[in-house]
Formats: sequence, structure tokens, C-alpha cells
Amino acid sequence: MQQLAEDFWNIRAAYRVAGVLDIGTHMSAVRRPDGRFVLVDAAALDDASREALMALTEGGSLVDAVVHVHPFHTLQVEPLHRLFPSATLHGTARHRRLMPGLPWAGEPVERWQAGHPLADVFELSVPEGVDFVCPDERVHVASVLVRHPASRIVHVDDTLNVIAAPGVLGRLLPQSGLRMHPMLGRALQQRPGAADDYARWARGLAGRWSDTRFVCAAHSAVRELPPGGFEREVLDALERVRRTLDRHRRRHG
Repeated sequence: MQQLAEDFWNIRAAYRVAGVLDIGTHMSAVRRPDGRFVLVDAAALDDASREALMALTEGGSLVDAVVHVHPFHTLQVEPLHRLFPSATLHGTARHRRLMPGLPWAGEPVERWQAGHPLADVFELSVPEGVDFVCPDERVHVASVLVRHPASRIVHVDDTLNVIAAPGVLGRLLPQSGLRMHPMLGRALQQRPGAADDYARWARGLAGRWSDTRFVCAAHSAVRELPPGGFEREVLDALERVRRTLDRHRRRHG
């Protein structure tokens, strides 16, 4: 568990594809102004991470809420709920559909507007122009991006990526800048204007969250950014998918 700011911790965890390739995943713990906590996402905690999280939250008694922001990150939802059964549970519509027996609160997270239940700690953004849940369930482009304004940290699953070498090499070799999801072309909605909507969303995000200091990306790494780095890297990532967006425009208008 890595403390990135006074009130923000990120926990990296293993996630193995086909039981072999570890592409990693993560969750975050954020302290509210009143000293209580919100957990973002769920990950398979090893003994050290579990003990650290329980110590931080006084045995879980300080955890107010858990929010799941990626519709396809589902494997650890129920285990985390068992660990913090008293926490208010928020998730996407897909979480609710797959796990109807859990005590989901309020509206699905992707529908939250201003004044949402966690507005005291988070700003949220949902990508435009893409299907939040694609018909092809192998495509995991969209998620609810979470920003903690007090620490200027973004927690994101899949929508933005950082390419980083695994294990020890990740500490020796340089990371990439921020990247859009490689399956973006398969997630864009099949309608005129979807590519433009996505590009407008990305440019708006780059400007609104331009002072971001860290990006915690699910399957890769935590990226520390210099001043203005978030805006530059998001715009650069958008430029890198220009051909994908142009192909969509030629096909759909």
C-alpha cells in the first residue's frame, strides 16, 4: 500500500490472465475530511496489504463507503464487501446485474450527477462517445474516472493506461506517457459524431484536471506527473488515436 498524499493511498495487487500472466490491478483508499474512508474498487489483497488497510481504517470501522467504478472489474467485489460489510456499497449497473444479492445503494455510479453521494471527496468523469458496456464484453474501454481534488490524484481503470515493465524492471525502465485504451476503436458508438464526442470529452478532461499530480492506472502503474503533465499527456494520447477516430468518422460521419 503506497501513500501518495496525506489522504490518499493506492494498493497494487496481482491479477493473472488465464492464471499465468500477471497484468496487475489496484484499489485506492481515500480519507474524507471527517477522518473516515471511502474505498475505490476492489483487488485481491495479500496479507501485508490487508493488514495495512485494516490498520489504517481501525479494523474497517472507519470505512464509510466502497465504490466500484469499472463495470468489468467484478471478481473481488464480494470478497471486499465481506471484509467491510457495514460500508455503503456503490457500483455500476453491470455490478448490480451480476450481483443482485448485494446491498447496492442509490443510482448506478455511471449515472451520478453533480451532488452525487461522494461529492465531498471526488470529481467524476464518464467517457463520451463510447459504450459504457460494449456488446463485445472483451472490450473494457469505459469506466468512471475518479479524481480526488484535495490531493490532485486520478484513479482510473483501463480508460487511460500507462505502459510499464513488470516487476523489478518497472523500477528500472521508463514508463510511457498516458495512453488511451488500445481497443478504443471497438468501443466507439456506431453512430455519427461519436468520435468527435470522445475527442471533445478527452480535451475537456485534460483542461479541467490539468493540475493532476498522479494517475493511478489499473493494469500498469502509478504515474507521477510534472506540472501541466496531465494535460499534455492526455492531449498527446488523443493525438495517438487520431487515425482510429478518423476511421470512425469516415465510416459513420
